[in-house]
Parts: sequence; structure tokens; C-alpha cells
Amino acid sequence: MTLFGKTTAGATAEPRTAIVDIGSNSIRLVVYQGPARLPAILFNEKVMAGLGRGLAETGAISAASLRMAEDALYRFAAVAREMEVDQLRTVATAAVRDASNGKALLAIAKAAGLTVELLSGEEEAIGAGYGVLSAIPDADGIVGDLGGGSLELIRVGGGAVRDRVSFPLGVLRVAAIRKEPGALQRRVAKLIEEAGWSRKGAGLPLYLVGGSWRSMARLDMHLGEYPLPVIHQYAMPRAAVTRMGRTIAQVNKGWLRAVPGLQSGRAGTLGDATALLAVLLKQLGCERTVVSAYGLREGLLYNALDPATRALDPLIVAARDEGRRHGRFAEHGDLLDRWIAPLFVADAPEMARLRLAACLLADVGWRANPDFRAERGVEIALHGNWVAIDARGRALMAQALFTSLGGGLEAPAPVGALAPAAELKRAIGWGLAMRLGQRLSGGLEGPLRRTRLSDADGAVLLTMPPADRALYSEAVERRHTALATTLGRKATFAA
Repeated sequence: MTLFGKTTAGATAEPRTAIVDIGSNSIRLVVYQGPARLPAILFNEKVMAGLGRGLAETGAISAASLRMAEDALYRFAAVAREMEVDQLRTVATAAVRDASNGKALLAIAKAAGLTVELLSGEEEAIGAGYGVLSAIPDADGIVGDLGGGSLELIRVGGGAVRDRVSFPLGVLRVAAIRKEPGALQRRVAKLIEEAGWSRKGAGLPLYLVGGSWRSMARLDMHLGEYPLPVIHQYAMPRAAVTRMGRTIAQVNKGWLRAVPGLQSGRAGTLGDATALLAVLLKQLGCERTVVSAYGLREGLLYNALDPATRALDPLIVAARDEGRRHGRFAEHGDLLDRWIAPLFVADAPEMARLRLAACLLADVGWRANPDFRAERGVEIALHGNWVAIDARGRALMAQALFTSLGGGLEAPAPVGALAPAAELKRAIGWGLAMRLGQRLSGGLEGPLRRTRLSDADGAVLLTMPPADRALYSEAVERRHTALATTLGRKATFAA
């Protein structure tokens, strides 16, 4: 679908897709571009319009919120035109759905040139569930999507959304409920029991979606001095949520707003969001939480994909795209992984997957100052916009890149605090093998295709045709020996 009269001459090499998400707390425009399975965010802006604020008391969106929404929607439509998006989808959720004057908001959007899809609670739940699955494909548990006006619970597992339910428990409604002591516990318990969801999450994680819960996780990271400030797949036990509730009750909003990474607009609702989560964990029987940076918007994109594309591993897709954009030679990473794989046949599938991702990123630091290439590799692995990977996985990728780019055999901070020493040693082996392959081949395809690395009778054997003998220089021999020594073997060569 073409929008805003976009011409062929103005088309970009890769299509741009945009979503305007009219939520109960915020209105956001996100523009995506890149691989269909995991497009990168090209632009992201939100306005805290608070459409659901006061909705429980008045039943209507306030005039002030409508004015903020009008400014936001006109701006977002204009930005989408300027960015020449190929597809633009505008969705609205609980506040617009429930408000007596919700049609006024729809009229404003129409005047701005936006056609709004008013999602039902079930559609909202399905979108959030698939959003989590798009970024955590093996998710098995309950997804909780907390918006300003509603709370959706979704049972996910086996790559699919199963049961789902929507409750009028958005974070902007909780404050009114909490005015009476014990009212929130009674209300949540009643709704959960009537829906047949009591203890439905026993033994399973609760995947957290929504800005208020992400802000709570940011605060937990800050208080615990967590060494990797990446919110996606950050885990908290139920006891930590309970402690968080007590902490928030004792600090003022000014202190909360000063916490790095915590959005100031969320400070006022943080206590209500945490109180709701504590009650919800008890009623569902979940003992731990896992934060998802992906939700409704990403679920809408994911649901539009064909089955084959949906089945792709998002980490590998993103790493391959990054390598293609910033490496010297296309598909070098795939060749490099195949070349070093015979030395690591004992790697479990999960480890082999991380090894492949590291190889796909092996060349992304080449433009950096030579003295900082290893640090660049660590930064990309730890802080890249990856999904389907936790902190441990990021650390193993970082160690492999650090070693392959000349950083040495030690674990750089904070890598050593994020993964077991035995696994980091394995990643060091990956890095040395990658480093050998890079030096031998010069980053080119031909030498990797014509030579072979293998584990032969306790030796790391490098085999190549006689015509390529000149490639085995003193520098290559040094790296060959370093790899073999680290793996507890000897280096042998055959031409």
C-alpha cells in the first residue's frame, strides 16, 4: 500500500513501515526499516497524552488530553509523510474504546489523515502476545501487558498465543482502586477467579509488557547496580517485586525522576504499577518476571509476516544484517562460522547459535580505531538492539568478539560478571578461531572455502591446497598456535 503520494523516485532501498499507537497513557509513532523479521527502529517518538487519566471517574477523555492528542497526531502524520513510509497503520486501545467521547479522538485522527483501527481487548491481547513471541520465540508462560486503561493477560507457549483475557486494570485506574485499603487485592483476586485464571501461571514466568513495568525494572537495575542496562529479558524474582513496592513507597517522585533511564512521565504511576504486579504474581502463582521490550506494535508487524519469515531466528537475522551493513564482505560471517565449527562440535545448539551470531558480527569493528576495535566489539555485542538473547548470551558474544579483535584472553568488564567462567573460556576459543580465520583469509571468501580447520587426534589441524601455502605466514602461524594452546592441543599444518 502506498501512502501520501509517494513516488518511485523517492522510494528507499528498503520499505519503511510505521505504526501510530494511541494508548491510554501515551501516543507513539514508530517507523521501522530493515529485515522483515526484525526491522530496526528508524524513528520513535511519544507524547504522554494521558487519554485514560480520570477515565474511571468521568468516563471521558479530558479536553486537555484531547488537545495534546490532536497536536501529536497531526505531527506524527506529518513526520510519516516526510519519511515517505510505505505502510502506515494507526491503532487505538482501551481509553478510546471505553471513553464516552472516544469518537472525538477518532475524528481528530481522521482530520489529520489517519485511519484508526479501534482494537478490541482480545485483539490487543493477541498483538501483545505475539509481540513477546517475536522477540522471545521460546517464551512459555503468561504475558502481562499493562497499559493505561487495561491489563491483558495472554498464555503463550510453543510459538503461539493460547488463552487471553482483558481486564479494566490499566495503571491509570489503579490509583482510584487503591484509595481503599485492600481494595486492589480484592478486585484483582475477584477478576482473576471469575476469568478462571487463578494459579494459571504456577511454575511459569510472567513476561512484562508496558512502559510502567519497564520503568520498574529500570529502577531495580539501578538499585541493584546491575552491570548491563539492557531491559529486554531482564529477570526479577517475585521477592524483588515485593521489595520494590516498599522502596517506591519510601521515596519521592523527584528522586525517582533522577534514576538513569527511568522516564520521568512514569514516576507518578510507578507505585501503582508495582502494587498491581505484586498482587497479580500472587494470584497467578508466578514466581518470576521477565521483561519484554516488544509488545503490541511488534506483534502487529509479526502477525503480518508469512510463516516462513516468522520462523526465522531474530537474533541471527539482526546479526547478519548488521554484518552486511558494517562488515567488509557480504556473507563473510556465515563462512567463518562454518570454517571454525569443526573445532566446536560439542557445542550445544544454543551455544552454536551464539557462536554463529558472533561470527556474523566478526567484521563490524574494522572501521574503528585499531586501538579500540576490541572495545567496539564488546559494545556491539552488549548494547546492540538484539532480541532472543539474555545477558549471558550477550556476554558470550562480547567475549568472542573481544578476543577475535585482539583484546586478549581476559574477560573485559562487565562481561565476567554476566556469564559462567567455563562458558567464557569456550567463547575465548571461538574468538581465537575467528581471529585465525580473519588473518588467514584477509576477510575474503576464497581462502575460507579452500582451506579446512579440524580437530585431528588432539591437534588443531589446518589443511590447505599447496597453491595456497604462501597464505600460512608467520602471523597466521602465531594465531594458529595460540588457538591450539588455549584448546589444550597442538597446532599442525598440512598443505
